[in-house]
Amino acid sequence: MATTTSLGGGAGGDDRVLATAQQIVKSLRAAKEDREDMLLIFSTFDNRLSGISDLINGDDSKSSEEEELDRFEAAEKVILADASLSDEPSRQSTSLFNPPNNPAEYFSAVDEIIHWMEQFSIAPPSSAVGRTGPAIVDRAENAIQLAMSRLEDEMRHVLICNTIPLDAVSRYGSIRRVSLSFGSHDGAIDDTLESFGEVGSSRFHERGASLGDDLFVDLVRPEAVQDLRQIIDRMVRSGYERECLQVYSSVRRDALDECLVILGVERLSIEEVQRVEWRSLDEKMKNWVQAVKVVVGVLLSGEKRLCDGLFGDLDDLKEICFNETAKGCIMQLLNFGEAISICKRSPEKLFRILDMYEALRDAMPDLQAMVSDEFVIGEANGVLSGLGEAAKGTFAEFENCIRNETSKKPVITGDVHPLPRYVMNYLKLLVDYGDPMDSLLEISEEDLHRFKNDLGGDGSQLEAMSPLGQRILLLMSELEYNLEEKSRLYEDSAMQQVFLMNNLYYLVRKVKDSDLGKVLGDNWIRKRRGQIRQYATGYLRASWSRALSCLKDEGIGGSSNNASKMALKERFKSFNACFEEIYRVQTAWKVPDDQLREELRISISEKVIPAYRSFVGRFRSQLEGRHAGKYIKYTPEDLETYLLDLFEGSPAVLHHIRRKST
Repeated sequence: MATTTSLGGGAGGDDRVLATAQQIVKSLRAAKEDREDMLLIFSTFDNRLSGISDLINGDDSKSSEEEELDRFEAAEKVILADASLSDEPSRQSTSLFNPPNNPAEYFSAVDEIIHWMEQFSIAPPSSAVGRTGPAIVDRAENAIQLAMSRLEDEMRHVLICNTIPLDAVSRYGSIRRVSLSFGSHDGAIDDTLESFGEVGSSRFHERGASLGDDLFVDLVRPEAVQDLRQIIDRMVRSGYERECLQVYSSVRRDALDECLVILGVERLSIEEVQRVEWRSLDEKMKNWVQAVKVVVGVLLSGEKRLCDGLFGDLDDLKEICFNETAKGCIMQLLNFGEAISICKRSPEKLFRILDMYEALRDAMPDLQAMVSDEFVIGEANGVLSGLGEAAKGTFAEFENCIRNETSKKPVITGDVHPLPRYVMNYLKLLVDYGDPMDSLLEISEEDLHRFKNDLGGDGSQLEAMSPLGQRILLLMSELEYNLEEKSRLYEDSAMQQVFLMNNLYYLVRKVKDSDLGKVLGDNWIRKRRGQIRQYATGYLRASWSRALSCLKDEGIGGSSNNASKMALKERFKSFNACFEEIYRVQTAWKVPDDQLREELRISISEKVIPAYRSFVGRFRSQLEGRHAGKYIKYTPEDLETYLLDLFEGSPAVLHHIRRKST
């Protein structure tokens, strides 16, 4: 049987044959592979059907375009349906990720619109305006705008609802160590010296310790991170990077602001800071120190990890996002630091300023590694420099206060003056800041000249010390000089010696029992102990020389047998008067240190008791009789007992002695 070569006449017949075959294949709705098999079968009947493959392929192309349009409209329908609920309470209170919403369906719809837009930008389809309604491009842009508005709201909602609050008290409140804060005299050293004195426990403050390198927290719940990634990915692909950045940074910025509130950092202007009274300012400075450590060491490092995790390879966007998020928080901290750096200088602020300086200095490497905003880093370096200058200026103010303290009111008991109490407690704490102080301080030629010439110091010793050690040695020399000047306020030379002995002994004990001993060295301590012995000798000479002169043989006669009874009586009367006057006066004097007081009494006893016992033993027989007790009023044992009352700071009256001696 021969193959049929013609199903109709002429060219028109060929077209009708091809159209009929095409309609048959299309009506079967078979897969492309099956349709190609049919074409092979048809072509065996009539060679004119071999050209139908082009028509079938053309039909496939048209079908694919229509399918894309169908998918577009389906995606558009999902987005428009969600948008139509925007004014309803259910939409406003329901997250895209919560039932009854289907996030996978919504994101798939957004992906379809994005894909369609991407394809259209490359090759616009022929049916772009082929259906009723606005142009497809306008419809796509409208759908994207609605979707991005929804995703902006969703990002804000997810970030806010999944932010983990900072529990500052439980997480960081136990990380403390004790240090010293000076009191509420506003730096003024008045003539009454009431601002000086031993620092009690009520004047100690807590100084925050390092948080450690291994401490970090999740700032957003981990289960929300993947949801945020999906949102960010669609917004970036749609060209909404700026809106994405604004939403993210504004929410996280607010979260950091709330953390600052929890950490006790208020938003204050420079003028407001300068008006705050010291007790309240001290607390704010302490909170600032801890906040810097927590913000840089925990919060910003957490923000950096969060940005890196959410924005992935979008380096420029995540850098801008982090900088914008962190800037407000950092600048609020820096503004307070700047306000403190230009506040009025007063000695009690030094240790808080040094705490602030150390906290910011230690935070700077991490801050510079995380923040690429040159303005912020420049401001941070400026505040750090300002705090360093404030610390130097405040310490200089302290030095001036000591150098210029010229109160004329003596301590009536000869006790330790308030000035060395204040200075030594101040310096004991200052040694703990050796590292920052050494980096900030230097000694001037004027200081070196004064130390060598006016204060009689050893210049070689000074030059071998650290900068802080040099300034402490200078201060100690200034303090000793000041105390020598104050000793001249006493008319009684014996009391001058007791005053100097008390105060220098106090200095030595404070130096020896603290890290000041390492700074000033053993040689400084040995020299001052030698001076204390000299003061004790000076006291004995000034107080007891006259009484002891009464116990000498000169003027009485060569021996007890030839002694003049009248001269002997006068000697005993003079000794008794001297002793009673010393007792009356010096029981009111005070030597507060138990060991020093005991050593001084022993020195007196070793000088006086043997001389009195010997004198009484040699001449008692010359005064035997019923009136002997009138002149030999005390036994050596009585004197030993009475000496125990000296330097207790409780004046005894004369009849007290007489009553005890009878």
